[in-house]
Amino acid sequence: MRVMVFVKATKESEAGETPTTEEFAAMGKFNEELVNAGIMEAGEGLHPTSRGKRVLFDGDKRTVKDGPFPVVNELVAGFWIWKVKDIDEAVSWVKRCPNPMRSMSEIEIRQIFSAEDFGDALTPELREQEERLREKSAKN
Repeated sequence: MRVMVFVKATKESEAGETPTTEEFAAMGKFNEELVNAGIMEAGEGLHPTSRGKRVLFDGDKRTVKDGPFPVVNELVAGFWIWKVKDIDEAVSWVKRCPNPMRSMSEIEIRQIFSAEDFGDALTPELREQEERLREKSAKN
């Protein structure tokens, strides 16, 4: 099972405050444990939403909205993609994580869809197309 692990934003991360050397070291140690355990596939921090944009869709209409975006605790400040045996293993790893923020913070875990989740809607031709795209993007 693959999961995406979201580090939720805080007022500090949205203000552009970066981690201290000690915080970088603690998170680096945790990331190294994840890699050594074969769990971590990817992980990155994100710039504050003041540097981002949202594209709103309404039928054929597209509207671009500049950041920053409201409701800080609903925003994402960083993420990992992990391969785990089940959601409980992901929770176990998150509990070992150093606090990703200086203040109270939150991490959300969501399962990533796999081809099997789509049943017959994902035809053999579409599965083959998805696999080709995955292989091509892995090479880039």
